[in-house]
Parts: sequence; structure tokens; C-alpha cells
Amino acid sequence: EAYENVGWYRAGGKIDASRPMVAITFDDGPGKYTDAVLSILEKYNARATFFVQGKSVSGYKSVMKRAVTLGNEIGNHTWSHVKLTSSSSEVIAEQINATNSAVYNATGVYPKLYRPPYGAYNNAVLSCINMPAIMWSVDTLDWKTRSPAKTLESVKRSTYDGSIILMHDIHKPTLDAVESVVKHLLMNKFQLVTVSELIQARQGYAVSGRVYNSVKP
Repeated sequence: EAYENVGWYRAGGKIDASRPMVAITFDDGPGKYTDAVLSILEKYNARATFFVQGKSVSGYKSVMKRAVTLGNEIGNHTWSHVKLTSSSSEVIAEQINATNSAVYNATGVYPKLYRPPYGAYNNAVLSCINMPAIMWSVDTLDWKTRSPAKTLESVKRSTYDGSIILMHDIHKPTLDAVESVVKHLLMNKFQLVTVSELIQARQGYAVSGRVYNSVKP
């Protein structure tokens, strides 16, 4: 019913830039729950962006490939979740480049976006990485509360047109929250798109070195 009410991807996946949309994002994977998250997204013809740690990608190549095949986006979350503001330019480059290569080897697609671990960035970090930096406007705190109900409530309370929602697919309570979050957003007429799709629909292209917390109309 939620999907019928929105009625968009069924027509071939075309995004209507005039209608509300949000981007759900998942950090720190891939992990043992990522494939189940993908199954929920597939069930509702929804898309999301996964900011992955490069060190974990080789163990989940088929999951990463499935994510891309289903229309999801893979972003860069460094190789080993280092704090970039405490790292040298050489370490930053190694962390980003190694992850880009791991994602490409698994999916055939290079990441277009990155998310700095801990949300930690400064001008030096932004100038080192030739990609847009993606933050968030809705922090579900799912990693902290480990409560599906609280995760859903944070989405209900804070989401608006153009929101970027932060979740973590490495936690079982987050997996347990995903379907209720997706259904709530669909019932409230939001198109569930990737971060790149959100930026493209609203601004045409993403700018390297720029920080995106949301992309409002």
C-alpha cells in the first residue's frame, strides 16, 4: 500500500524532481546484515547509499555487487574508519584510494562520494579528496540507542524534503528498523533515492570539495 501511494519506481525508475525525496545512508559496512537490508530495499523498490569501509569489501563482494545491481550507491568511508582530521595527506590518500579500488574490484564502479568517519573534516581534508563530502541532516543515533522504535521516531521527527538520513547497517536493531523506516517515508510521499540522485535532481551535479548535509528544493 505504501508503495502504491507513492507510485514512482514502478514506472521505470524515473525521479520526479518536483516531488519530495530523501536519501537513506548506511555507514560502516558491509557486514552480515547488509544483504538483508538490500532485500528490504528491493521489496519496496527503494534505493540507498552505503558508505563502506574498504577493509570489509572483499568479504562481501557479492553483496556489494547486488547493491549496485539493485540501483543503490556505494560511497567511500575510508579503508579502516580513521579520523581524517588527525591524518596526514599521505594517509588520507591511502585510505581513500584503497577503498575506491576495493569497491571497483567488487562492483565495477568507483565511488563518487565519501563520508568522513566521525563526521570529522576540515579544509585540509576537503582539499585532499577529490570528491564531495556527504554528511547528514537526520542522525538516528541507531548505533547508540540500538532501538528500532527510537530509530523510527528520529526519522519521523526530523525528516524533511531533501534530508540525508544516517543509519548503520552493521547493527541488528538497525536492520530491524529499516522496513518501518522505509514504509513510513513512502507513506509520507517521499521518493527514496541515492545521495547522487538527490543532488542531481536538485542541483544538476555534485561539487568536489563541497560538504552536503542535505539538498533542499
